[in-house]
Amino acid sequence: MFIKHIDTRIKIVLLMIILCFILIIFKVFYIQVFSYKKLNTLATDLWSRNLVIGANRGRIITSDNVVVADNLTTVSLVVVPNQIKDKQAVIRDLSNILNVSEDKISEHVNKHSSVEIIHPEGRQLSFDTADKINALNYDGVYLLKEGKRYYPYDTLLSHSLGYVGIDNQGLSGLELKYDEYLTGKNGAIKYFSDAKGNKLDKSSVYVEPVNGMDLYLTINYNIQASVERELNNAMSKYNADGAWAIVMDPNNGEILALASKPDFSPSNYQNYSTEVINRNHAIWATYEPGSTFKIITLAASIEEKTVDLLNDTFYDGGSVNVEGARIKCWKHGGHGSQTYLQVVQNSCNPGFVSLGQKLGKERLYKYIYNFGFGKKTGIDLNGESTGILFNLNNVGPVELATTAFGQGISVSAIQQITAVSAAINGGNLYKPYVVKRIADPNTGEIVLENKSQIVRKVISNESSQTVRMTLETVVAYGTGRNAYIEGYRVGGKTGTAQKVKDGHYLTGNYILSFIGFIPADNPQAVVYVAIDYPKGVTQYGGTVSAPIAKSIMTDIIDELKIEPSDYTLEKTYNWYDTKYIAVPNVLDKNIDEAKKELKKFTINYAGNGKIIKAIAPSPGTYLPENSTIKILLSN
Repeated sequence: MFIKHIDTRIKIVLLMIILCFILIIFKVFYIQVFSYKKLNTLATDLWSRNLVIGANRGRIITSDNVVVADNLTTVSLVVVPNQIKDKQAVIRDLSNILNVSEDKISEHVNKHSSVEIIHPEGRQLSFDTADKINALNYDGVYLLKEGKRYYPYDTLLSHSLGYVGIDNQGLSGLELKYDEYLTGKNGAIKYFSDAKGNKLDKSSVYVEPVNGMDLYLTINYNIQASVERELNNAMSKYNADGAWAIVMDPNNGEILALASKPDFSPSNYQNYSTEVINRNHAIWATYEPGSTFKIITLAASIEEKTVDLLNDTFYDGGSVNVEGARIKCWKHGGHGSQTYLQVVQNSCNPGFVSLGQKLGKERLYKYIYNFGFGKKTGIDLNGESTGILFNLNNVGPVELATTAFGQGISVSAIQQITAVSAAINGGNLYKPYVVKRIADPNTGEIVLENKSQIVRKVISNESSQTVRMTLETVVAYGTGRNAYIEGYRVGGKTGTAQKVKDGHYLTGNYILSFIGFIPADNPQAVVYVAIDYPKGVTQYGGTVSAPIAKSIMTDIIDELKIEPSDYTLEKTYNWYDTKYIAVPNVLDKNIDEAKKELKKFTINYAGNGKIIKAIAPSPGTYLPENSTIKILLSN
């Protein structure tokens, strides 16, 4: 009986041993077949080391192929502490070359890490410094390629571009918005070391970095440069608190230029306050728009047929009383009897109060919302504001009256130019955007492409045509005369908005604006300009902002190759306006006969004879009255 129990135990033990062997065999088989790759990778990681090679960020390029954000090749210092044989010598020499204390270098050299980046002292070194370090030829001291962001045009487009940190990560603007596309994939030099960090005699492996994607913008460099120049001049001339401008293609929502002053240098962002860097006034600042907002009231009135611009009249006695509130016209004594077309030309506040009353608050606010006010436009830039509108339930007679001429509400520049573009392009509200496409820098393959998006139809094509015609007369006959360009059809509207602080209007402190478009019969570009509190000048949008917009539109004519118009409205000149006259074509005419046509110019003669063989500037050029022209005479 005892022997039987022993046999049973032996059999059980033997069975357990056999099962253990089977499990071991199965485990070995599983490791060799199924887990080999994973375990091999883990083992390799124990003795492989990576020296990171930084990838370049993608470039940012304008629509006319100008690179506005690029990269410079720099080098950075990396040490492998366990490979350094004479640590004291390395600490001493690196301290001298980098001009930092030995204690700081010692922290890196004596750190318990496989690879240590000397940060920030050894980042993005000059080539002279790198050569000095390389000449030391110390074990465990490495210099690795690293890209550094470079903005070749310094402050140009700075608020839109944004800037990057020392590790090439986007921190604002497009650099932040599209960081995932712009950031490349770092490469490395892979080598193998023992447990102590000593380099093994195995071949190093080079993994090439992959650069980030390129951003192609809707921005036109030459138009952007024009806007920047004009705003810089305005800031200097008027000692303004700020200035901003936007140029948009009204037919698709593409932003051709966008600038805000004061600006900053993205390469030296550390020298600027966060307020300057983060405040892109063209999309961030909200303020009472003033008379540029009257375009919305005008468009709504035309679409709803509440007024006949040519035949209905309004008498302006200088002010209008609404529920006890006296609303004044900018012209003392008023404009007297005028058609509603003249109400628009004269930017008459009481007249626009009348237009608002004809519409009523429900209809007026329906168009305000439909034109995109009270919410973000969705432009692909950070920091856009929504603006502030009255709650419709709180809109009484006074609020209706002030809203009709752009007071008591708060809007942004991007909202205004987007809305006015809809009013003059046939009635389509487009979503604005600045990035056209994102492409692979090597293959050109398009990774992402933005296309024009119609948000909604706001007014009819017929109403839009009437808005264009009306605003063209404002530039020819009304408050926008300083934006008139001889030989071209220009439409627009001025704005003079008193600034508000702590619920009170500031005395003598205005934002002066102008919004214009060219050509008026088939708009290719809309320009919005705002100057914040210019000093030493009569504070009217037509006086300050309209001439700036004119200069920008003149450059747009050249850049977009806009042809002169066969038909233009003849400008009504005030006594103080500079009158421009086209140089007549007097080639091959007798000088005595030609003098009658040239009597408004000063003439410099060259050559002998009676027949005009050449004239400069060429015929058709518009010059200020009494300008000097040169004539070559011959027989």
